[in-house]
Amino acid sequence: MEWKNLEHEAELFKVLANPVRLCILIGLLREGNCQVSVMQECLSLPQSTVSQHIGKLRSAGIIHGERKGTQIYYQVVNEKVKELIKIIMEEK
Repeated sequence: MEWKNLEHEAELFKVLANPVRLCILIGLLREGNCQVSVMQECLSLPQSTVSQHIGKLRSAGIIHGERKGTQIYYQVVNEKVKELIKIIMEEK
């Protein structure tokens, strides 16, 4: 495989290379789905900061949000990322 063919995977790792985003993903996998306000409380970060990280995860196709009333519930939809996070969680 040529390195030029790995652009997508490299971008995925860039998005994952942040402790806050990893924490969000671990929490989403444990809970199944979650809303920003719960993530905000868990992470002890401002809502705007959490929303920025959510935006990057969503743009990368890692998570998806589903609106229920006034709330948006997020879940991990990228199967490769699910496997990576499970491996990371096993190491702890």
